[in-house]
Formats: sequence, C-alpha cells, structure tokens
Amino acid sequence: MLLLLLGLILMSYNSSQRIESDEKMQINNLLDQWHKAAAAADAKNYFDTMTEDAIYVGTDASEHWSKSEFQTFAKPYFDRGKAWDFKPLERHIYLSKDKKTAWFDELLDTWMKVCRGSGVLVKTGNKWKIKHYVLSMTIPNDVTNDAIKIKSDIENPLIEKLKSK
Repeated sequence: MLLLLLGLILMSYNSSQRIESDEKMQINNLLDQWHKAAAAADAKNYFDTMTEDAIYVGTDASEHWSKSEFQTFAKPYFDRGKAWDFKPLERHIYLSKDKKTAWFDELLDTWMKVCRGSGVLVKTGNKWKIKHYVLSMTIPNDVTNDAIKIKSDIENPLIEKLKSK
C-alpha cells in the first residue's frame, strides 16, 4: 500500500513538473515571437500578444503607457518597416501555483547594448498574453557615477515635479 502511495505521489510530481516545463516553453516561445514581430515590423502579431489592458514601461522615466498609448508611440517605427530588434541573451520564467500567472526577466542584446526586460503574463483559456512589460537599460556598476552625472540635469527637475504631486 505504501509503495502504491509513493508511486502515485511520484507520478503526480512528474506530471506537475512536465506541465510547468510545457508552460515555460510556451511562454519562452511567445516572448521570442513577440521580439521577432517587432524586428519584422509585424504590429498585428506584436500587439495581439498583449492583453487589452497591458502596460508597457520604457527606458525613459516618462514612458508608462497603456497598450493603446504604446501603439500610438510605436506606430511610426512599425510603419517604417522595422521597429526594434531585441535578441534574448538570457531569460528566467516563473509560474504561480495555479499556472495562470507567470513573470519573467530577461537580458536583451539591443541597439542600446544590454537591456533588461521583465514582465507579467496571464493565461486566458489556453493562451498566454503579456499584461505588463518593463524595459530597462543596464548600467555597469563601475560607471554608475558617470551615468548619474549625465542624467542629473534631465532627471532632477522630474524628481522635483514628481515629489510635488
């Protein structure tokens, strides 16, 4: 009886691991296709990958867009035939226990050099969609002080404006 119980537990665990692995593979493929759609200026597939209430946070402190605001911003880039070409270098994907929410972080090779993307996906039906995405430029620790000097004149007024709200 104990052996049977252990066997059932092991089968259940293996099944759960397989489901998680399959979900992560689907998410990985979705994110790869999302980045490829931008590089190919395929606006339909790019934006269809996002939920209707998705948020996109860009590298500039002023870039916090709803999906429709992001579409408006991105339209000229897609219209010219090539938006941006971000190539994943590394990605980590995590799943909630119920396998209906996922979050990830990734390092990307971009025209800005290494950037970090992170986001949240939700599963509706049997399809994953991006609900929230944040793109950040990375700054090597050794040049942080140089970056601060460059940013200060631009961001100090923004800091004061945001503090006064």
